[in-house]
Amino acid sequence: MAGGPAETAAPVLPEGRYGTRRATPSRRWRRWLFLAIALLVSGVIAWVAYVNLGAAPIDAERVAFSAKPGNAMEITINVTRDDNSKPGVCIVRARDKTGAESGRKELLVPAGAKYSRMSTTIKSIGEPVTADVYGCSYDIPRYLSTP
Repeated sequence: MAGGPAETAAPVLPEGRYGTRRATPSRRWRRWLFLAIALLVSGVIAWVAYVNLGAAPIDAERVAFSAKPGNAMEITINVTRDDNSKPGVCIVRARDKTGAESGRKELLVPAGAKYSRMSTTIKSIGEPVTADVYGCSYDIPRYLSTP
């Protein structure tokens, strides 16, 4: 065809002058490598999320609280744990009307039943209006453990 677009073809090189032409390597291995890295990273992220966001080995919930004379608050909690042969510790706290923490107490949970109910009195620096559980752990401070 006259006047049409010119056809582009690979230039023909003289034989033997530039050596043999290499075949282009397959790039499939790059896809598999990228897929393997993506799966590995996804697995690590899922494991970290499971460890950090999964169920706590020891947990407590507030059942009741009541004000006591002398800026104190009594709290009753239910403690649930996965290993009843290990003692634990729960931190409970009292709050004032602004929501600020006004008293705190560490409560030793002795080894025993998987579910246990405990009560304690928290002394406060001001007039407390509520009490709640801050958290629980199996890492017991030395001053709470019995020798």
